[in-house]
Amino acid sequence: MSPGVAPDRAEEVPVPAAVEGTSDDADTAPARRPRWVRGAVLVLAGLLVGVAGTIAVMAIRSSAPTDWGADAGFARDMQTHHAQAVEMALLVRDRSQDEELRTVAYDIATSQQQQAGQMYGWLVQWGLPQTGSRPPMAWVGGEHGETHAGADGAMPGMATPAQLDELRAADGVDAERLFLRLMIAHHEGGVTMAQAAVAQARTEEVRTLAAAIVAAQSSEIRVLQGMLDDRS
Repeated sequence: MSPGVAPDRAEEVPVPAAVEGTSDDADTAPARRPRWVRGAVLVLAGLLVGVAGTIAVMAIRSSAPTDWGADAGFARDMQTHHAQAVEMALLVRDRSQDEELRTVAYDIATSQQQQAGQMYGWLVQWGLPQTGSRPPMAWVGGEHGETHAGADGAMPGMATPAQLDELRAADGVDAERLFLRLMIAHHEGGVTMAQAAVAQARTEEVRTLAAAIVAAQSSEIRVLQGMLDDRS
């Protein structure tokens, strides 16, 4: 610019770039944690997750049925009880020509097989063996370990080996009458067992199935009794 000549506009003076790490940047930038702090936070979070998982597992285990309680006892005993009902139902189905009775027998066999499988699965889920160390029916009001089985150690309503042999040897109407008498008594015993489970079981699934067994077998008893009356 020539001396003595006023400039038409002020010269533009370059503004220096902001220097990294100035006090203004320190006020606006987020604080950085040291690496050891970040590591400690991650370790603490992992420990909390592990503790929560352990508490959850302990809660599940503490609420699970015991080996000697009504839930496990019912699941074991009713599987055995159902197995005999299935056997008798299949026996009469092969020995009868009456389609109504054959249908009822088939329904008993299939429904009780399904329920037995459900109870088997419960014991697996609970981490308990399929067989217990206590006698049959010891779980019924048995805080002192007494058994409510019959004098021969059988559960209520169970047919004797001699009665099963008689059913295997029978045929036609004779087989039908014997089956009906045995199955009525068997269902009455099953209802007694299921009512005890409804009253004493800890788990909702056991109480629900036991109540369904009470209703179904009580209804079947009336049907079976009518069939027996027709054959008298």
